[in-house]
Amino acid sequence: MRKGSLLRELPILVSLALLVSLLIKSFLVQFFFIPSGSMENTLQIKDRVAVNRIPFIGNNVSRGDVIVFRDPAGWLPEASSDPENKITHAIREGLVIVGVVPNPAKQYLVKRVIGVAGDKVVAKDKVLTINGKPTNEPYIFAGNTPSDTDFNITVPEGKVWVMGDHRGASADSRFHQDDVNNGMVPVEKITGRVVATIWPFQRIGFISSQDPLSKK
Repeated sequence: MRKGSLLRELPILVSLALLVSLLIKSFLVQFFFIPSGSMENTLQIKDRVAVNRIPFIGNNVSRGDVIVFRDPAGWLPEASSDPENKITHAIREGLVIVGVVPNPAKQYLVKRVIGVAGDKVVAKDKVLTINGKPTNEPYIFAGNTPSDTDFNITVPEGKVWVMGDHRGASADSRFHQDDVNNGMVPVEKITGRVVATIWPFQRIGFISSQDPLSKK
């Protein structure tokens, strides 16, 4: 009797589990794979990270947040064709959708927010200032300068200016100023804030937001 009851309830339990997983992925947490070294040493190549989506439901983004966002204007090359067979590909895509495995981030990027709406961000002679104040960025990759590229921008409403922590290996806002967004990332393109590294085991830990205007 109990066995028969369990068999009848199993499809319902599986459906509920998938629904909960989809709700978590859609509104709470999503997982991503880091494919490049543009955020070293904060994030390493092949790190798996957890992204908190809650603050971005209300478009609440802060200077210093490490964010994952959808490609805003052709920053990434077109993804190459997937060599997997159809069955394997379908299974993997299904696991990504329900959040069981990290998204391979083919159409996503990860950077740090340096400027928010109203900020005047200026780089000149390898010195970076925000609203006329010098920045403090201990997370920058060792040996890099705040920016080898000079620029002078003011962030409009609804956009953010982003840069990688590995400034010498990051094709970020600085290199896309001729696109439709002038190098900015529309807030609606932001998926969420990186809150933790979840794999590999030795790198498990929280990723904090660090405002570049914080006191030294």
